[in-house]
Amino acid sequence: MKKISILGSTGSIGVNTLDVIARHPDKFEVWALAAGSNVAVLAEQVKKFNPQVVSLFDTTKIPELREKLNGHKVELVAGEAGSVQVATLPEVDLVVSGMVGCAGLVPTYAAVQAGKTVALANKEALVVAGALMLGACTRKDQIIPVDSEHSAILQALNGESHDRIKRIILTASGGPFRTYTLEQMETITVAEALNHPNWDMGSKITIDSATMMNKGLEYIEAKWLFGLDTPVEIIVHAQSIIHSMIEFVDTSVMAQLGIPDMRVPIAYALSYPDRVTCDLPSLDLAAMTNLTFEEPDFVRFPCLQLAHDALEIGDTMPAVLNAANEIAVQAFLDQHIPFKDIVEAIRMAMHNHKCQPVETIEDVLAADQWAREETRKLITVTH
Repeated sequence: MKKISILGSTGSIGVNTLDVIARHPDKFEVWALAAGSNVAVLAEQVKKFNPQVVSLFDTTKIPELREKLNGHKVELVAGEAGSVQVATLPEVDLVVSGMVGCAGLVPTYAAVQAGKTVALANKEALVVAGALMLGACTRKDQIIPVDSEHSAILQALNGESHDRIKRIILTASGGPFRTYTLEQMETITVAEALNHPNWDMGSKITIDSATMMNKGLEYIEAKWLFGLDTPVEIIVHAQSIIHSMIEFVDTSVMAQLGIPDMRVPIAYALSYPDRVTCDLPSLDLAAMTNLTFEEPDFVRFPCLQLAHDALEIGDTMPAVLNAANEIAVQAFLDQHIPFKDIVEAIRMAMHNHKCQPVETIEDVLAADQWAREETRKLITVTH
């Protein structure tokens, strides 16, 4: 029986994780939950799963949560300190890091420092602080990826040594605008950008998929997870059936296939290195009559190049890339900037940044804060 803490329990990853846990009550126990501000959903989760500790990041909503729990016995904590507590409880065997964005960095880093096994869905933690995160690990399998692409790589690598890898091939759906012209991308609406053809995800990640920044961040994450010296290439696979591939030195290619449902890689991360049954539809191979592949278009999706550049520059630049993206995406969702200006805001913030070495988590947080303020200023001035 694994005791599980979930960071970001009310988000897409958290909700899907709890669905997997509910199907296997003999294998997993919810020990602690941390959420941002969604009191209604969190209260229902507490009543259903009976965790020992619950954290709410928005401290002003603690009274509301107490009222909704109506005397339910659970330890309530709050703020970033509460998230860190949930991530580091001595009883916990595995921490699911499902918070969106850089908000998940500090508790995820704390979990790794505490020696916890981390099922990592918060790709930003490795993007902005890869060296620190890996440096804090005390064993090779301490970080288990939850992203379907990185889970696919982990599965394809099972039993293989690093020196047999020729390249990693990350697949990308291409998002809703894969076939759009540059002219069509001038007038993209929020509703159009949130309409992903294959995956049901939170709004921020869905917009990242539309700009393909999601794949840029996953490129950086893959480099940290599987070796900075390992070639990583991106291929657009619109059907989202092949989740990623590895080419070995003998030119053999190992691919992991599956339905586009996040509960599958979540179940693998929770049970790793074992597997548990998933009461989900099997992949209908006979219906897979048309699996296509194409090169990514760095002109229509320049966020891919920005991610490559940020990793190559290193130091605090990945943190700036990530923070600027978060601010720009939110500005688009709030209809303050057009879709095409997301990338321009990121590009300008990166251009204005003077890189600093990353030696502590505080260095990352300082760069993150600078980038947020800078991007807000840029958006205000240009709009």
